[in-house]
Amino acid sequence: MEKTDLLKQYKPYYSATAKPVLSRNGPVSYISVCGKGDPSGPVFAENIGALYRTAYTIKAYCKKQQKDFTVPKLEGLWWYDEKKYGSHTMAAAPGHIPREEWEYRLLIRMPGFVRAEMLVQARETIISLKEMKSAPEIDWFVMDEGEVIRVLHTGPFATEPATLGKIQDFMKERGLVRNGLHHEIYLSDFRRTAADRLKTILCEPVK
Repeated sequence: MEKTDLLKQYKPYYSATAKPVLSRNGPVSYISVCGKGDPSGPVFAENIGALYRTAYTIKAYCKKQQKDFTVPKLEGLWWYDEKKYGSHTMAAAPGHIPREEWEYRLLIRMPGFVRAEMLVQARETIISLKEMKSAPEIDWFVMDEGEVIRVLHTGPFATEPATLGKIQDFMKERGLVRNGLHHEIYLSDFRRTAADRLKTILCEPVK
């Protein structure tokens, strides 16, 4: 049985360099879960666990149908209440917005043969086994970001503003403006990888 590996099938999506480039993302289908709060807190960790548990349950269904796939990297969209905190540049926002006020949508990309009804079945299975409290919150999400600036950030999340500054400079040079939510693709498992070795693709939709 052939196993679909999205990291190989969509290599440009899961790769970037330290120099910002303009590319296109989407449309892409994901399973996802939304939340709000400190990403170092227990709710965030629980949401990650529920998302992965759902992904592996879907994978098991597909494998029975002779359509196996490798569960790909975790991703996230990030935003905050700009009416409450005002508008900040992407490089400045992490220093102005309290961690507990950040909102997010965690994502795991699905291959083309996975359909939304498989997610419904997976949620029902997980709920029946009482394995994850967050399972009912997992939803099907399709995103077409269009044009995005992509850059690879290496190191701890705390040093992301310097890399985000590269994106800002790139936008200014080309007369581009923001056109969507800040998007991160976590090439490293930040639960198990030393902070200085983390690799994260930062994506900023623009127009």
